[in-house]
Amino acid sequence: MNDAATPDRPVSPPMQRPLRWLWLALLVIVLDLGSKWFASTYLIYAQPVELLPVFNFTLLHNTGAAFSFLADHAGWQRWLFAAIALGVSIGLTIWLTRLKADERLSAAAIALVIGGALGNLYDRLVHGYVVDFLSFHWQGNYFPAFNLADTAITLGAIGLILASLRDGRRHTATSDKRDAP
Repeated sequence: MNDAATPDRPVSPPMQRPLRWLWLALLVIVLDLGSKWFASTYLIYAQPVELLPVFNFTLLHNTGAAFSFLADHAGWQRWLFAAIALGVSIGLTIWLTRLKADERLSAAAIALVIGGALGNLYDRLVHGYVVDFLSFHWQGNYFPAFNLADTAITLGAIGLILASLRDGRRHTATSDKRDAP
């Protein structure tokens, strides 16, 4: 992103109190852990409870990452994924502090990813696995089960992509105006 001021777009000042966006991360963590507690308390492991013809609550434990990646290994992956989640959360928090005032979509997206990463980190550290319970299926084909933390991470990633595309268009539009005769 080009921070240079132009007649059409002055440089945006730094975001005031950027860490205030961490309330959204905290909300994600509370909702995620609360829903996982509910699923663990009221669902029987691997027994689907059909809510819709294409959607079940199914309690599952994932010792791997997305789509059970590395789930069948001896346990070292628990610490690898925990370290990754912690590192990503720290890096994203630093990024959050450097955002400009008009980068609210990026701030919200970063907070969603942080909240999701920390929600799943809690599970890994406390249980040794991530609690998943949201299960979509179609004609006998099942999408891997997931949880609210995974949903927040996905929405945050989509938000970051959208913010990047929007910022790229702004930069192109600003460059075009400068280059015009």
